[in-house]
Amino acid sequence: MTLDQSPGPHRSFLFVLGSSRADGNSEILAREAAAHLPADVPRRWVDLNRLALPDFQDGRHEDAGRQADEVEELLRRATVEATDIVIVSPLYWYSLSAQTKRYLDYWSGWLNVPGSDFKKLMAGGTLWGVTAMADDDHVVADGLVTGLSHSAAYLKMRFGGVLTGTASRPGRVRADEGAMARARTFFQGDAPLARFPYEEAGAVA
Repeated sequence: MTLDQSPGPHRSFLFVLGSSRADGNSEILAREAAAHLPADVPRRWVDLNRLALPDFQDGRHEDAGRQADEVEELLRRATVEATDIVIVSPLYWYSLSAQTKRYLDYWSGWLNVPGSDFKKLMAGGTLWGVTAMADDDHVVADGLVTGLSHSAAYLKMRFGGVLTGTASRPGRVRADEGAMARARTFFQGDAPLARFPYEEAGAVA
């Protein structure tokens, strides 16, 4: 796995690319957003499609001594070392791509590695999403947004929301002027702590 990183002190971004197509519209949108981060903020880019990462096998009750291979361990370390994780996935069947979902499934395994403290290390970080879709009405991405928001809530992370754009053919997201404009300010400001709906209802009551 290769990680493209630039130096800087306080925050560090991990961009996780989950498209089956190189230089896809979701990636274009994410790179536009990343270009407007302060110059001293480190950023890493991981292309899941280029990793030799097998399908996740849930062995938490049968194989407590399972050892991660080098690729998985590098990916885990990149994940816990980032303060901000950006899930970059096209909208496939109204949800995340298979590559991205497999990455999140590995989080389940990392939760159960003895001594990993994965949940503790993730708490307080920020989860973001970037997705491109063929539909002009971005409400169709609500399932993807909810999945990421709930994942952040479970890990006591902040959730910065999902940057959405309209595009189908390669490169067409650049023609979505609204999406490109939103990308320039997407990472500005503080993201709120993610909450499950029942937690939000309890806070109001």
